[in-house]
Amino acid sequence: MSNQIYPLKFDPIYQYRLWGGRKLAYLLSKPLPENEPIGEAWLLSDRKDHASKVSEGKLKGVTITKLMEDFRYDIMGKMGNHFDHFPLLLKFLDCKEVLSVQVHPSDDQKEYIPKGDTGKTEAWVVLETGEDSRIYAGLKRGTTKENLLESIQDKSVSNRIHSFVPKKGDAVFIHSGTVHTLGGTVVFEVQENSDVTFRLYDWDRKDPKTGKPRDLQVEKAIACIDFDQVDIGSVTPVKSHDLKNAEKLFDNEHFKLWRIKSKSEFIVGFKDEPAILVCIEGKGIMKYNDTEYAIDKGEVMLLPAIIGPLGLHPSQGITLLQIAIPDKKPN
Repeated sequence: MSNQIYPLKFDPIYQYRLWGGRKLAYLLSKPLPENEPIGEAWLLSDRKDHASKVSEGKLKGVTITKLMEDFRYDIMGKMGNHFDHFPLLLKFLDCKEVLSVQVHPSDDQKEYIPKGDTGKTEAWVVLETGEDSRIYAGLKRGTTKENLLESIQDKSVSNRIHSFVPKKGDAVFIHSGTVHTLGGTVVFEVQENSDVTFRLYDWDRKDPKTGKPRDLQVEKAIACIDFDQVDIGSVTPVKSHDLKNAEKLFDNEHFKLWRIKSKSEFIVGFKDEPAILVCIEGKGIMKYNDTEYAIDKGEVMLLPAIIGPLGLHPSQGITLLQIAIPDKKPN
């Protein structure tokens, strides 16, 4: 089986969002659907409703879901027994307007999670900002269930959430239970493979497609809020001792993420575990089994565990995000 597997690229899946824009056209080569705001490009998604398909090679058109069925141990390596589905969901977001104020449940809040799904811890890397860029992350100190509910009634929710103006390159960690939203930015997002979102407030706007406000789930949102998650800012990158020209941005029970900037060759991938590469600037080439595999700006590539480490040769220069899945058995 293993000789059928190679470095895998996937077609992005575009998603209409009323808060979206058209900026993903400059990040991805696949044309955007015409005449509508596109808020999300799902880069790697193992979900029933939206399963990513391989974009190149002899496995072209095969979904990640099918790959996880047929090649699970080739892809996941030593973690093959731990996961039936690929455990992360990767996206680019074009937040032209501010998203709804929202919260996601944690893995142990089973009563709020559909069967087969998980909680949702996520993180962002800011790729582009504008004059109206703002990230809301965590409540302001002193916010309680009571005064938060009052602020929904009098439309002053934004006064209850900590916020800051992000700059390009900022990295923000949003643990499950954290109240959050953002606007005026383009970000890369890595998260648990979950689509469970509870809206607390949606700025009293209507969806142009339906002419109606979007549904809120205030009761569930309040139940899932961790009121200790306050005043969240951007993380401080940690210089990597393992990877040259790399800094670690996130390291938690769900994912690890490094940002690598290099003009010379460097090693990507890991022994006996998968790696995900996301190119955010420049391009580069890897060689595997005497075949060259290119990665370009806006592309995602899954390096199955069986492939192991590879040398990546940048073309002039590259900025690459490398993501690993921690070697732990989920609860």
